[in-house]
Amino acid sequence: QVQLVESGGGLVQAGGSLRLSCAASGRTLSRHAMGWFRQAPGKEREFVATISWSGGMTYYTDSVKGRFTISRDNAKNTVYLQMNSLKPEDTAVYYCAAGSYSYSSADFRSWGQGTQVTVSS
Repeated sequence: QVQLVESGGGLVQAGGSLRLSCAASGRTLSRHAMGWFRQAPGKEREFVATISWSGGMTYYTDSVKGRFTISRDNAKNTVYLQMNSLKPEDTAVYYCAAGSYSYSSADFRSWGQGTQVTVSS
């Protein structure tokens, strides 16, 4: 099983940017599609973005299209989420996950511990 560690979260003003990283250890990421999910206080965990094992396919939830970009560097065993034009409603704990190319959390088998993103208005 692959171990995942997220980093890059923090406090940012609305309109700002952050880049989240998800580093893997234990097994190579290149065999897995990757996803980013988020969970705001009092809400269900929701899908944000996913990327295929090669990086050739990506898919986003509608609320982040045009603002967020998921990418990966298989040589570095790392996946990224570039977040631009951040809004207060993007505030959440962000999780990366390894599994199948999907928007369903049930299709991801390995999860990181999460990193907090807080966007102030």
